[in-house]
Amino acid sequence: MSDLSAALPRDPRHDPVLRDEVVAALAITPGERHVDATFGAGGYTRAMLAAGADVVACDRDPDAIAEGQALVEAANGRLTLIHGRFGEIDRLLAERGIDAVDGITFDIGVSSMQLDRDERGFSFQKDGPLDMRMAQEGESAADWLNRADETEIADVLFHYGDERQSRRVARAIVAARPLTRTAELAAVVRKALRHPPGAPKDPSTKSFQAIRIHINSELDELVAGLAAAERLLRPGGRLAVVSFHSTEDRIVKNFLRERSGSDAAGSRHRPAPLPLARAATFETPARKVRPSKAEEARNPRARSATLRSAVRTAAPAWPGQSNMKEAISC
Repeated sequence: MSDLSAALPRDPRHDPVLRDEVVAALAITPGERHVDATFGAGGYTRAMLAAGADVVACDRDPDAIAEGQALVEAANGRLTLIHGRFGEIDRLLAERGIDAVDGITFDIGVSSMQLDRDERGFSFQKDGPLDMRMAQEGESAADWLNRADETEIADVLFHYGDERQSRRVARAIVAARPLTRTAELAAVVRKALRHPPGAPKDPSTKSFQAIRIHINSELDELVAGLAAAERLLRPGGRLAVVSFHSTEDRIVKNFLRERSGSDAAGSRHRPAPLPLARAATFETPARKVRPSKAEEARNPRARSATLRSAVRTAAPAWPGQSNMKEAISC
């Protein structure tokens, strides 16, 4: 770590999951340019700066951008903060004259800053407006839940939340409309799933997660972001992705396998695919990394996190994006 370690220490309120493991995967050399594509409360950005990188960070949430200005000032010209979606990170950087970087990090999902604020409507544990919009614009969770039909709601709960009783929950939501508060939605889900008060695991978790992913088009954004990272990373550049949901992790895993050709040999369960039509754009991915027991104890939100990383080759980026539907169904 550089001398900035003291000036930019961990923020105890927003300690990023797998921070040290992400920094190790990025293998930062002082003076390199790195991208924190999901700035949030700036935890990974602080670590990158402390390791000596110049950082470009982006976030779609205007609150994150506003609250990050103090860190921009503390970084003395080494941090550029951009308001925008990470799926468009290559365009956002191109507008600033940047066409290649040494590392890119994605932290997929809701930030602790968003989750902890009642008024943002992300949490089933706190009552607030049923919002869930990361960018604070467009259709809210309440808007969608109060207009969508039962089948559409059930499909979202099943595919994005792994909710096995999605039809029962969707039926209960439609019957309870209009819904405007997070506490109302949580109560409907708990009643539909016959959740006894005080039981350890709240069944609202899956439904809230699914609705949030849908409202923010998070899976489409992830697919676009991975393709943008492939275009931006220079040869030898490092990609690190932290995800918290099995479908997100599957998309990342399949993207890296596809782009590296690391599953070209097939297996006894899966026939060998056709040889790569294009040169591999990533080296064989590193083994996935999960949080330590100590980190899980310190931060329960880390329990579902998975880090995947890979190094960019010199091959040209593939046109288009990885097939999200295939990634979800695998």
